[in-house]
Amino acid sequence: MLMPSIFGENFVDDFFGYPTRSNKYYVDHHDLMKTDIKEKEDQFELDINLPGFKKENISAELKDGYLTISAHTSKDSEEKDETSGKYIRKERYEGSCSRSFYVGEDVTKEDIKAKYENGILSLIVPKMDKKPKVEEKHFISIEG
Repeated sequence: MLMPSIFGENFVDDFFGYPTRSNKYYVDHHDLMKTDIKEKEDQFELDINLPGFKKENISAELKDGYLTISAHTSKDSEEKDETSGKYIRKERYEGSCSRSFYVGEDVTKEDIKAKYENGILSLIVPKMDKKPKVEEKHFISIEG
């Protein structure tokens, strides 16, 4: 159902079901997990936007040289009663998102430092020198 634009939204928003960037209340879920990566001499610093997420709903996993950051948020269980009313529009993000970065197979989880503050997850990942793989020689015994 189309609602009149009494809340400052655009008619196009109501008609097509999505907000435009000109809307000051616009929150695009694609704006989640925007990442700044700063390279220093011995480490990388990552700042990842995760507004509205709680620390306990964010996880970081290191597997096969890939650092994967995941976050999720969901509706709180709401008790419905006749006096609370019904939602006409809900624009707050609900769902999950994840992003992976290759950090190298020599990095361990103990090497990575993480801090979540004011909607930003900050990670410090050390640079690891690539260790050349030493070729193992496999000799075949020759009988005779």
